[in-house]
Amino acid sequence: MSNMQVSVILTSYNYGQYLKDTINSVLNQTFKDWELIVVDDCSTDNSVEIITEFANSDGRIKVIRNYENQGLAAAVQTGLIAATGEWVAFLESDDLWREDYLQTKLEAAEKYPGAGFIYNGVEFFDKNAESVRAKFQSIIDKNRKLKFPRKMFYSFGYENPVLTMSSVMAKRVLFEGLSFDTPIDKLLDWYLYIQLARKTDFYYIDKPLTLWRQHSDSYLNQRRRIKFRFANVSAYLTVLRQEPWNLKLLIFIILSAVLMCFKRLKIYFSA
Repeated sequence: MSNMQVSVILTSYNYGQYLKDTINSVLNQTFKDWELIVVDDCSTDNSVEIITEFANSDGRIKVIRNYENQGLAAAVQTGLIAATGEWVAFLESDDLWREDYLQTKLEAAEKYPGAGFIYNGVEFFDKNAESVRAKFQSIIDKNRKLKFPRKMFYSFGYENPVLTMSSVMAKRVLFEGLSFDTPIDKLLDWYLYIQLARKTDFYYIDKPLTLWRQHSDSYLNQRRRIKFRFANVSAYLTVLRQEPWNLKLLIFIILSAVLMCFKRLKIYFSA
């Protein structure tokens, strides 16, 4: 494990009130051979000042500042271009990691070298924690029942089993050649996971290594209008363009689109 380095990519946009705790959760890691790349997407609060103060006191922290807001997909791509580690781990600017997050992930990486994507359980916290946990309990239960490592390409057709990007560590090389052209910027993670699942096995750690903050400004807690452009279906279509004769995938995409339409209609009429 001493030869492994991790690039932590943190995208920042107007979450200055949480940034100190988030960055400190990286600084407090038991594994120390990391670099933290903070991509600030033109924040208008005090985020840049906070990030710069940390960077001035620790050479492992790099700051990339966008002077125009470019969105999540562009910010993640910018972080990946700057990354130098064998592995990349993602941390959202309002979430936290347990102190042994990176240590535990890298131990799993050594034990299961065929798994290029490692994710973990989460602990929900802040104001809306309990209500959000109830929404995701079925996904949590499914992850616990599965045997890992495993291929998960066809596991994203109806729902995303990876609860938050703050629980993901993956080999950097796997992102080469991926499409970032998600139809819904805030669902970039789902769009990328499907493409990554075509390239590597997944491994799940059933421990709450990530503290997933649930507050009133979280995307999950915002009311959303129905959308008929699905990030997951778009990702499968991206793969299909590379495998045009894959009849199984084509049928799967059609079924996934139908199921997602029913899912969105249910959400729309229950809102």
